[in-house]
Amino acid sequence: MNDSVKLRLPHPLAILTGCVLLAAGASYLLPAGEFDRQSDPVTGRTLVVPGTYQSVESNPVSLFEALVALPRGMADASSVIFLVFLIGGAFTVVDESGALRRAIPSLVKALRGRDLLVIPVVSMFFAMGGVVQNMQEEIIPLIPVLMILTARLGFTPIVAVSMSAGAAFVGSAFSPVNPFQVIIAQQAAQVEPISGALFRIVFLIGALTLWIGATMRYAAATRTAGQASSSDEFAEGMTVTDTVIVAMVAATFGLMVVGLQYWGWGFDQMSGAFFLMGCIVGVIARMGVSGTAEAYVKGFRDLAYAALLIGFARAISTVLTDGRIIDTIVNGMFTPLESLPQLASALGMVVGQALLHIPVPSVSSQAVLTMPILVPLADLLGLSRQVIVLAYQYGAGLCDLVTPTNGALMAILASAGVRYEQWIKFTGPLYLALVALGCVSIAVAIAIGLQ
Repeated sequence: MNDSVKLRLPHPLAILTGCVLLAAGASYLLPAGEFDRQSDPVTGRTLVVPGTYQSVESNPVSLFEALVALPRGMADASSVIFLVFLIGGAFTVVDESGALRRAIPSLVKALRGRDLLVIPVVSMFFAMGGVVQNMQEEIIPLIPVLMILTARLGFTPIVAVSMSAGAAFVGSAFSPVNPFQVIIAQQAAQVEPISGALFRIVFLIGALTLWIGATMRYAAATRTAGQASSSDEFAEGMTVTDTVIVAMVAATFGLMVVGLQYWGWGFDQMSGAFFLMGCIVGVIARMGVSGTAEAYVKGFRDLAYAALLIGFARAISTVLTDGRIIDTIVNGMFTPLESLPQLASALGMVVGQALLHIPVPSVSSQAVLTMPILVPLADLLGLSRQVIVLAYQYGAGLCDLVTPTNGALMAILASAGVRYEQWIKFTGPLYLALVALGCVSIAVAIAIGLQ
C-alpha cells in the first residue's frame, strides 16, 4: 500500500483536544445527572451511594469553557506532571553520567548470542513495576535509555514500548496487589484486600507469558543489523562509579515501592526521592552543581511535550465533570446488565469498564466511581464481589494499552517516536487476546465461587 493512502491519525495533542471538545459537545446532548456521595470513614475516600442517581440541572460546557479546561487539566494533573519532570530530570543526570550507556553493552555481553533474552529480562522489570505500583508515568523518562538498548540490538522502537509500557500495563491489569487498581477496587467493593491473590497470580503468569512471547516474536521478525559496530560509546565497560550509580537507581525504585506500600507515599514523595537521587548521582559522577543543573534543565525540556499530553488527557474528565454527565454515562452503561445471566452480566461489566475508561482514564477514580454501583447489582445477581473487581481490572486496566486518552501511553509513544496507529496495529490483537484471557478468568472465578 502506498504511504500516501495509509491510515495516519492526527497529532496526539490534536486527538486529545478533539476529545475535550467532544466531551463538551456531549454535555449538550446527554441529560445531566448525579449520584449522591458520602465519605468513607475507613478509607477517607468519597464513595458513590448506589441507587441514588437522579436528574440534575443541566450545565453544558461552552467552547471557551472547554478550552479553559486544558490549563485546569494541567493543574489537576500537577502532581503527575511534576513527577514526570523530576524523574525525567534525574534520569537525564544518570544518562549524562554515562553509567546507563555503559551498562547496556554489559547486559548485551552477558547475553551474547542470546540477545532476545534481553526482552524478558527488561519486560519483567517493568511488569513488576506495574504489579506493585501501577507504573505508568514513571516509564516516560526511561524511554530514551531503552531506545539506546533497542537500537544497539537492532530492534524497532515498538519493542522498546512493548517491553516497558506494555509489560507494565499488563502487570497492572492482572496484579494481585496493585494499590491503585485491585486494592482500591476491593476496598470499595468491601472485599478483603489482596484476597484472591493466588488466583490472580495464575492468570498474571499467563498474561505476561503471552505478552512477552509476542514481543519476542515481533522483535525477531523485524530485527535489523543494529548499531553495535558503528558507535564507540559501546566500547567502554562499566566502572566502579557506574556500578554505584546503577545500584542507587535500583535502590531508589526499591524505596519507592516500600514508600507506596507501607508509608502512604504519593506522587510528591516519589518526585522528591528521585530528585534527591539525581542530585547525589551528579555528585558521584563529578558533574558539579552547574553540570547537574544543566542536565535537569535538559530533562525538563525533553519531557515538556509528555507533560502536555498528560494535562490534556486529564482535561477530558474535567469537562465531563463540569457538564455533570459522568454519572449519566456510568448509570447508562451498567443499569442494562441487571436483566442478563451471571456470566453475561460479568462480561458486560468488562466491556462497560473498558468503554468508561476512555472518558475516565484514571483507574483509581474509575474504581471509586463504579464499584459502589456494581456491588448491589452483583448482590442482586448472586455474583461474587470478587468477580466485579476482576471485571474492573480487565476492563479498565487493559484498556490502558490502547486508549488515546491515557496521557502516559501517548507520552511514551511520542518519546519513542511511535505513531499511535503503529502501536494499535501491533497491540490490537494482543489486547483482544488478553481480554479473552480475562474473560476466561472471570468464567473460572464464577464456576469455583471465588470469594
